Amino acid sequence: MTAISADRIAAIEARRDELQAAMSARDLAPDAFVRLSKEYAEVEPVAVAAAELRKLRDELDSLVAMAEDRDADPELKAMAIEEAEAIRAKLPEAERALALKLLPRDAADERAAMLEIRAGTGGDEAALFAGDLLRMYQRYAESRGWRFEIISASAPEMGGFKEVIASVSGQGVFARLKFESGVHRVQRVPVTESGGRIHTSAATVAVLPEAEDVDVQIDDKDLRIDVYRSSGPGGQSVNTTDSAVRITHLPTGLVVIQQDEKSQHKNKAKALKVLRTRLYEMERERLASERAGARKSMVGSGDRSERIRTYNFPQGRVTDHRINLTLHRLPEILEGQLDDLIGALVAEDEAERLATLDAQA
Repeated sequence: MTAISADRIAAIEARRDELQAAMSARDLAPDAFVRLSKEYAEVEPVAVAAAELRKLRDELDSLVAMAEDRDADPELKAMAIEEAEAIRAKLPEAERALALKLLPRDAADERAAMLEIRAGTGGDEAALFAGDLLRMYQRYAESRGWRFEIISASAPEMGGFKEVIASVSGQGVFARLKFESGVHRVQRVPVTESGGRIHTSAATVAVLPEAEDVDVQIDDKDLRIDVYRSSGPGGQSVNTTDSAVRITHLPTGLVVIQQDEKSQHKNKAKALKVLRTRLYEMERERLASERAGARKSMVGSGDRSERIRTYNFPQGRVTDHRINLTLHRLPEILEGQLDDLIGALVAEDEAERLATLDAQA
């Protein structure tokens, strides 16, 4: 890993001090204070890591000077040599901690996320597995104190989901869940299988950062909105009014259908939220493609056709194919204990991005 220069560290700490001074100005306008506070919140953790690295380097320089001083007391020199070795052992981790904080951040990392799960190959068993995945993510959200709200769902008679969309909000949601996009495969004996044979089924997961109103401007003339009578589960009251909404975004051809609510207005609002998020993701993908070309990260491209993980029930294991990680903790993982898996993916992503920075240095 390329060493971070003393000048870079000094510049980081200087900027933190400048922001502190600017925020203390008496005649500071409220909007300026908000802007400065936002930048300070981003700079402060970087400055703390920079200060820790600078402190270790300064201490090492002093100890090395003492160890090389011919006139120094031999006992003090021995202690200096020992302490210098201890600090040398700490330096790589301090360098890495600062380098990680200097990595370009995904602007969407702190956003809420739209979680979309769809049953793939495997018929009823795939739908049941989609339901298992939804429950897994609900449990994970609960463990992290996130809010989990189902936006729409299509449930077959056998149970599970053909398709389900949920909104997940809280601190750092997209940063953690974005690695879940892809094809999830399950190997188990279906409840409908009398011969005890293991079947393989799949479900696709898509995690999109939720768009805000300022991100995507939707012109009314670009929308075709159809209302009709709801069908399927939901109770008689749902089916007696034209409450279902289908919105077509004419420029892109995107179609969103929402019929879970009894109110047409609520269905329209939810459909627009989903549409805005999908349009925002299309723009993110376009910009990422322009900036990065055909680059594919070590943790996968996020391509939803890519098989990323296998849940093997007979062996009680979960394997993430992107990083060749296998954990024999299937029941716990399905209960939402995903931190080991997601943490490993985050670490691999960070290592790959650090390697890219070193190659560019």
